[in-house]
Amino acid sequence: MNTRLTSPHALVLALATAGVVGAVGAGAYTSARAVNAPTTNATSVAPAAMVTLPDFSTITSRDGPAVVNISVTGTAKASEDQAAAEIQGIDPDDPMFQFFRRFQGQIGPRAQQREVPVRAQGSGFIVSPDGIIMTNAHVVKDAKEVTVKLTDRREYRAKVLGADAKTDIAVLKIDARNLPTLALGNTKDLKVGEWVLAIGSPFGFESTVTAGVVSAKGRSLPDDSYVPFIQTDVAVNPGNSGGPLLNTRGEVVGINSQIYSRSGGYQGVSFAIPIDVAVQVKDQIVATGKATHARLGVAVQEVNQAFADSFKLDKPEGALVSNIEKGGPGDKAGLKAGDVIRKVDGQPIVSSGDLPAVIGQQTPGKKVTLEVWRQGERQELSAKLGDASDKPAQVAKNESAAGQGKLGLALRPLQPQEKREAAIENGLLVEDVAGPSAMAGVQAGDVLLAINGTPAKSLEQVREVVAKADKSVALLIQRGEDKIFVPVRIG
Repeated sequence: MNTRLTSPHALVLALATAGVVGAVGAGAYTSARAVNAPTTNATSVAPAAMVTLPDFSTITSRDGPAVVNISVTGTAKASEDQAAAEIQGIDPDDPMFQFFRRFQGQIGPRAQQREVPVRAQGSGFIVSPDGIIMTNAHVVKDAKEVTVKLTDRREYRAKVLGADAKTDIAVLKIDARNLPTLALGNTKDLKVGEWVLAIGSPFGFESTVTAGVVSAKGRSLPDDSYVPFIQTDVAVNPGNSGGPLLNTRGEVVGINSQIYSRSGGYQGVSFAIPIDVAVQVKDQIVATGKATHARLGVAVQEVNQAFADSFKLDKPEGALVSNIEKGGPGDKAGLKAGDVIRKVDGQPIVSSGDLPAVIGQQTPGKKVTLEVWRQGERQELSAKLGDASDKPAQVAKNESAAGQGKLGLALRPLQPQEKREAAIENGLLVEDVAGPSAMAGVQAGDVLLAINGTPAKSLEQVREVVAKADKSVALLIQRGEDKIFVPVRIG
């Protein structure tokens, strides 16, 4: 959606298209050198190495006709403030509006939300001569009518064959033949620093071309854990969403989807869905009308340096398992809280966001080999993956930034009734927090379940583990229904 920032201090993830926004008639934008080689001395001069720019004009003229503009009409519920303002005839920016809104219950019934017509625009591209089009799921979300416009100004009513919110991929079909198509490339061959090109309809300006380079690959973004995004510095704006990201051979390597912005517009960082991921989803949608994803049934956290020190890891890499769904695929595979998953079928897991992206692209029911780090040793486990549609996998949020004594914890054993209420067998209640633990985010009322993977059954056991620790310890804490690891530096 066309996003306005609520905080001027933080980069906010914004969809690169307006999606379904604004009432009809509101007037809002719709819908996402030659280089001389250095010489070492005057006596040895190498010939100048010439680097030429790709011919963007040839790519545009040849492949541009396969990029389409997508117009969406639908309805959305008016906000409570909008509805109240309409009924009372008061501008929501008027100081009196908040007065009437506060006392609305005393002067009349609360305004009923109603649906208002909306319009939006995005981009897409043709992948089959018989009218199969790929775009973003958020472009066609809540759409009641989708119109596809070609570069030769022909327009078609499109049918949404399916949309997958987890990967933000949608597939459309128009009734046409002998259409121009784009060739699909391979993201694995894409290199950081390589030139890429975007074609789309930013702010409704159709067939707009922008270019840049690949900034990074395999980026994990908040709430988009199923996609290892391609990061670029290609200018992408609202309305570009769903359009292709092309390499210098004119092959699609990604689908432009999101931007980081403080203003809702492009500010140097944009993200595209790898075409490998998109094609896998597209093929499922064309065949069955939907896409399926696998899950492992675990909650994971990032492995920072403090955790790496605590678990004796050589590098702060992997996905730290903080909680396991009882009876889920991870539980059946023998995973335990405190395990660090480092590889899936030989594919390295560098950050915690890599795990759901790798698992989510697998087929439910598939068996995978997990390489885990447990109690200072490497182990291999076999897991049969479940279906993400049954119960989505969760990623735990570490709320920390990073008896008394080194830890700064006042602990006591749990009473039998407290154990029954918390549904745990062992643990120590945190009665007071100070020093390192307080700085790490531990709170009074938390239950300490384990320290460095050792169950916290007694105060003496905790003291022994702390005495053997060097720089830091990893505390497994239960807070309400959530379980999280908290690294505490003690050195």
